[in-house]
Amino acid sequence: MDREALKYEFYIGAGVEEVWNALISPEGTRKTFFGCVLQSTFEKGAPFKYVGPGKEGDETVHVYGTILTYEPLREISYLEHPGASYHDNHAELESRVTFTLDTVGACTKLTLVNDGWSPNHTAYENAKSHWWMILSSIKTVAETGKALDFGW
Repeated sequence: MDREALKYEFYIGAGVEEVWNALISPEGTRKTFFGCVLQSTFEKGAPFKYVGPGKEGDETVHVYGTILTYEPLREISYLEHPGASYHDNHAELESRVTFTLDTVGACTKLTLVNDGWSPNHTAYENAKSHWWMILSSIKTVAETGKALDFGW
């Protein structure tokens, strides 16, 4: 079954640098990606992983993959797989994630596209709801510096 692309556009009352930091920096991703840190050299073709508290302790790999594009303050795109603790066939489960930042007046427009889902990827429905939480967190952190409390 082909899955349609998930696309979200958020307008954020903060500059591109604040939004980028919420997406990339360890301080930002801890607040916006459920306590995880994005680890990579960010070169095209380089590996990346989101590491944080989970089933395997504080260093659980939640998502990993390969950097496709990295243009600071503009775009990051990667092919992703769920961490090994989620599915035995994690290497077969793949999608593409692209974050793009544009300046609109005094705001930053953040566009997220999550597409290229492998046919057997089981996280599609989960991603539909979790992206709203992550994007809301990015908006809040970029605007206020404070993380959202989801009560977990």
